[in-house]
Amino acid sequence: MKDRSKVIFGNEISKKSYRKAVRGKRRYAKKYGDDSAKSYPVHIKKNACLFEPLGVKDIRVADGAGECDFDAEKSLIVGNIRMGFGHYRISIAMASAAHALGYTPYWMDLNSYPETTCTKVIGAQNDLYSLGSRLSQKSRLFNKLVWEPMNYEGFRQLSYNAADQKNAELMAAVFKNIPKDIPVIGTHVWPAQAALHAGMKYVVNAIPDNWPMALHLAEGSVHLIQTRQSYFGYRILNGMNKKKVLKPMPADSLKYTGHYIDHELVFNIEKDCALRLKRKEEGKPMRFLLTIGGAGAQRELFAAVIKHLMPAIKENRAALYINVGDYKKVWEALKHDVPGLNVITKTHFDNWEDTKSFCAKAIDGEVSGVHAFCHENIFEAVYCTNLLMRSADVLMTKPSELAFYPVPKLFLKRIGGHEKWGAIHSAEYGDGTLECEDVAHTLQMTDMFLNEDTLLREMCEAIKTNKTIGLYDGAYKAVEIAMQLKK
Repeated sequence: MKDRSKVIFGNEISKKSYRKAVRGKRRYAKKYGDDSAKSYPVHIKKNACLFEPLGVKDIRVADGAGECDFDAEKSLIVGNIRMGFGHYRISIAMASAAHALGYTPYWMDLNSYPETTCTKVIGAQNDLYSLGSRLSQKSRLFNKLVWEPMNYEGFRQLSYNAADQKNAELMAAVFKNIPKDIPVIGTHVWPAQAALHAGMKYVVNAIPDNWPMALHLAEGSVHLIQTRQSYFGYRILNGMNKKKVLKPMPADSLKYTGHYIDHELVFNIEKDCALRLKRKEEGKPMRFLLTIGGAGAQRELFAAVIKHLMPAIKENRAALYINVGDYKKVWEALKHDVPGLNVITKTHFDNWEDTKSFCAKAIDGEVSGVHAFCHENIFEAVYCTNLLMRSADVLMTKPSELAFYPVPKLFLKRIGGHEKWGAIHSAEYGDGTLECEDVAHTLQMTDMFLNEDTLLREMCEAIKTNKTIGLYDGAYKAVEIAMQLKK
């Protein structure tokens, strides 16, 4: 196993930082074990939620023997973790594009194999990240002094990548019995790093967000970025060592692709935008889509938005979709926070067939009132938002992975400093608002969407124009790049 923590793209890591990275790995190994010598059985099964629409098959590791039927020519592994919903959503986009291009997407979630050291290490870090996200929304002081600096500058430093690379050595065992010539697209850096440590030959690292950070580096892979701004930041490793200018990434290790978007959303852009404008012209209820992310934060902001929309909903000037993901407790809290919400809401809870039917009918049909969605199955919880986007008029979201989707967007306050650049990018391309950094500005922007047609019309036109320049083709390009590596 190559030591990827000492030198990163020709830049030597200080002895102090390297020793710290080694100690971090030892602590995890002491707490969760080191299974590098183990040979876990691997088998394949159809994904219960995503096989029917996207052909997705799950790679199961260490949970019993079974059929292992990789397609030698058409296989593509989408390596991911559940950390919030964003990396799952990007993975769904990759699987959708792979399916549309005639390949078989295999889903490999490194955070879903509880017997392995890999999952234990990722799970521990995921718990910390989720806790930090929630605390940042409850404490301005914690957000200002800890969370924003960590997400903006802490993760940006090359020394952080050295530590991650050491930890990723403990994740490689899950790839041991995977054929090494199957291309891998990692939608989080840890699957990409783990794949490389395990000897996978063709690895693509799909970087999220629009703020270059060393956190996302996996030397040995082809790095993909969604924005031109990020290209220059990553190419020169800008700001990733506060004391000096770094040696740049080689040109062939970094490629611009555009946004990672599902085939179904890209293919239907013109139709969906036309229907949005038609509903506005005919005075139909404007459909707002609120999504609770995987960390479960921003409940108080959501409650304020829902309260503000209640009169318009009752007057049939607005309709509201609320997807709380797999956080039913958030829905219970919202019912408490917003008097009368439960009375006018149609719930679609843990009934995937009902959810799919509603989403399909809503594209061309009539919608009124409030519709709430909650699914215990993580795939259903995430994919529900993707399905709802086609019939939504305005997506209300923090500027994370959803900032790149081709639907008119009202940006809520960010969680973590790195996210603000997603809103800036979207506003520059015309398919989203500026980030609304407080409740008052969020409600102001809500009223502008509701009471005039300018924002909706201009965003729909921008989305259609953006499609013509390939802005939303990133997932297709990612799949093509991964498969070309093998050729």
